[in-house]
Amino acid sequence: MSELRFVDVCAGAGGLALGLEQAGFDPVLLLDKKRVACETLRMNRPAWQVLEADLLDFAPSRHREIYDVDLLSAGLPRVKSSAAVARTDTEAELRLLEATVYLAHAVRPRALLIENVPGLVNAPDFEPIRDFIRKELDHLGYRFRWFVLNAADFGVPQERKQGVLVALKDEYFHAFRPPEPTVREHLSVGRALRRSMAVRGWRDADRWAAQALCVAPTLVGGSDRRGGPDLGPTGSKKAWARIGVDGGTVADDVPGPDFVWAPGTGRDGMVRITTDQAALLQGFPPDWRFAGKKTARYRQTGHASPPPVGKALGLAITAALGASPAPGAGYTSTP
Repeated sequence: MSELRFVDVCAGAGGLALGLEQAGFDPVLLLDKKRVACETLRMNRPAWQVLEADLLDFAPSRHREIYDVDLLSAGLPRVKSSAAVARTDTEAELRLLEATVYLAHAVRPRALLIENVPGLVNAPDFEPIRDFIRKELDHLGYRFRWFVLNAADFGVPQERKQGVLVALKDEYFHAFRPPEPTVREHLSVGRALRRSMAVRGWRDADRWAAQALCVAPTLVGGSDRRGGPDLGPTGSKKAWARIGVDGGTVADDVPGPDFVWAPGTGRDGMVRITTDQAALLQGFPPDWRFAGKKTARYRQTGHASPPPVGKALGLAITAALGASPAPGAGYTSTP
């Protein structure tokens, strides 16, 4: 089968697009409204066509090269939890979901992939948006499936559950199967970061790594309206503290040879991770670079979709599109 073509909206730092590239997809267009994210994409893949624009203002008729691609993908900004669905910013995020589905009307891809929070799959508060999506996709002749994946099951050293929607044109849907875990044992924080922790000669790198046996808590990029970067809410910071990491900030560099790791003495005795290490915890390869200052780099990382999950999803979609079409298939939506 020839290389498959895709359009990626709300592309961010390129986590989903990178994973899809690894699965054999070739991007026709990547769209994001944040300048720093577009700089990251261009810095890593100069040949990619990157458009700095808001999805809500995007006019597909001006970019006819996106028509009839194989896949439309979207790693959209996270809709808020059920306790916050009435907030104005959540309404904006839901509009992006709607805009992605409307874009499918114009693009008519063979497959649609949307990644977001796990609650979007089955939480009662999101039933109206799921109903909207169902009606639109039924009208367009797609069948679809909602499911939840955990990035840790795909070699990402992080507990990160993702809600996923995959829709395919009726004749391909019969062959689609959600991706199965690719690892038997989760990759721990210690194993993922031991080498990077030791590059400046930190004597306690091995001792720290030996006790950091869990996967990381979910990295949270946070809002652009907040202050500096940290590793998430209170619960996440407590989880980091249990493996001797200060989750209240992000470091400029890894520890040097004179740093004394003594977590029992409080935050000053804990190690801090860097933005590069956060990217490793998100499943990015070491050579993927991020534009901007420290806070901007960390937020791009925290908002990204882990590339290994994108690759697994891409391979699952590729398998379905490469299968023999089901003859005479009718269509119904699949919850």
